[in-house]
Amino acid sequence: METIEGGDFRHDDWYGDEFTERHYVRCTFSHVDMTEASTRGVVYEDCTFLTVKFNASTHSDSAFLRCVFKGCNFFDADFQGCKMTGSQFPQSILRPLRVEGGDWPFTSLHGRDLTGATFRGVRMREADLTGANLTGATLSHVDLSGAALGEVNLTGADLRGSDLTALDPLTVRLKDAVIDGEQAVVVAQALGLKVQ
Repeated sequence: METIEGGDFRHDDWYGDEFTERHYVRCTFSHVDMTEASTRGVVYEDCTFLTVKFNASTHSDSAFLRCVFKGCNFFDADFQGCKMTGSQFPQSILRPLRVEGGDWPFTSLHGRDLTGATFRGVRMREADLTGANLTGATLSHVDLSGAALGEVNLTGADLRGSDLTALDPLTVRLKDAVIDGEQAVVVAQALGLKVQ
């Protein structure tokens, strides 16, 4: 795997390019166009992305470890089996976003608009979703154990199969959210009800 350390990429046009088996360490990507680009087996470690376009891009089995995405656009981006450990997305556009599988622990999505986003089979342990807008989103079979979920908007969201043990139903919006029977017990117990 080729390793690129400390690189500074500015205003590069990578529209539709394919990236495989590369390792970027402490690199900066500024105003780079990655629209419809694809990555497979690429690792970004401690990298900074500034106003990068990820529109309609696809990422498979890639890793973004402790990265910062500031002011980036992920419109219609697709992540399959990726790691997003400890990454942050300040001022980024994240809808509609699709995530299938993978590991997103300690990721900060604090206050982000994730309306209609899809997360399926993702491990999001101890992720920060405080104040995020997940109206109409799908969070199916997502591990949210230990996640920060205060003031999150889950109106109309499909939560079936997900771990909701960290959810305080008194601090979130749950109107019209869809849950299964096992989750209903968890929510009832969180409200102090006795289920018999």
